[in-house]
Amino acid sequence: MNELSFLPNDATAQGMLLVVDAVEANRKILEYRLKLQGYAVVTAANETEALKAIQSQICDLVLLDISTLEIDGYSTLQTIKSDEASRHIPVVILSAQDELDTVVRCIEIGAEDYLIKPFNPTLLNARIVACLDKKRAHDREVHLFEQLRQNYRKLQELEKLRDDLTHMIIHDLRTPLTSVMMGMQTLEVVGEMNDEQREMMNIALSGGETLLGMINDLLDIVKMESGSLKLDYAVLDVPKLISSAIDQVASLLHEKKLTLEQQIETDSFVAHGDENKLRRTLVNLLGNAIKFTPSGGTVTMQVKSDETEQALLFSVTDTGEGIPAEWQTRIFEKFSQVESRQHGHKASTGLGLTFCKLAVEAHGGQIGVDSVHGKGSTFSFTVPLEPPTNQIKKA
Repeated sequence: MNELSFLPNDATAQGMLLVVDAVEANRKILEYRLKLQGYAVVTAANETEALKAIQSQICDLVLLDISTLEIDGYSTLQTIKSDEASRHIPVVILSAQDELDTVVRCIEIGAEDYLIKPFNPTLLNARIVACLDKKRAHDREVHLFEQLRQNYRKLQELEKLRDDLTHMIIHDLRTPLTSVMMGMQTLEVVGEMNDEQREMMNIALSGGETLLGMINDLLDIVKMESGSLKLDYAVLDVPKLISSAIDQVASLLHEKKLTLEQQIETDSFVAHGDENKLRRTLVNLLGNAIKFTPSGGTVTMQVKSDETEQALLFSVTDTGEGIPAEWQTRIFEKFSQVESRQHGHKASTGLGLTFCKLAVEAHGGQIGVDSVHGKGSTFSFTVPLEPPTNQIKKA
């Protein structure tokens, strides 16, 4: 019985080679030559021993003599190349058969090279070196890919942990903030307040409402990103939707002495959507337009039908400083900020526009901005007349 000859793992610096040959003398001669060249060698006399060696050793290359094996030598090659664990190991065929059909068949099965006996030892070594270089390059790619996969998995875990923590903190903030605002609102009931106290209370309430709006935006953003937020679809009363959105920004318009122009052309169209989410979208866009329009300027609200897209097209235009081109693709990202170099202020936390983007896309629509720096901006979005199929409530 032939026994496998193994070398310790520290002897594999040049590469671990598996010699498969049914003739013992051939194995010993080739093993001796390869060891002189610095390779670690393991030998096998048949397919069973060869597969056992591959399973138990880190083989870098197989030298296979298909002409001496008792079983069809092609079978051994086929078995090595059909196994996911060993198919990446290069196989060099050593054979006394020089028929072209034999060479072609071995290459088609997956052999890396084919040498005809008797072969030149220098040529054999050159082929071995080339195959080992290719194998090591493959091993490096596999190792780097595995590292990348592990790093990506860790990143996903960290992102989920961050999002879960953010959601928990934001959710827990809402309750005490609501209590504070309710307490502020009942101060007038407790006792008389002078004008200065009433002004301070209104400032505090306004700040609390802004913060509560940010919290609600964050919570809804998390839900929409995860796909867990379902929209409350109903037939939209567009004039009422516009009016309620404008009511929420009326004080800001008055404070900056801005003119609001409305161009509404939807009397004959019926659309469906989540009124609350769309109103918040309009309030966010109107609020941004008011913020960046100089006192005495104009903000324009337009709604019209888009027959091509079978949708309503909403747009809000300001006469502010505009948005630099390099920022226009980033303003809908979470926490993005557009820095105004002229006035030295920033465009809020970026949550409002992120909410707008996700709310519009949840409706099956699209949102975008058209802006020329120094001349103003137009934010527009579409709402399909009919809801997406995944948002239609089942009866």
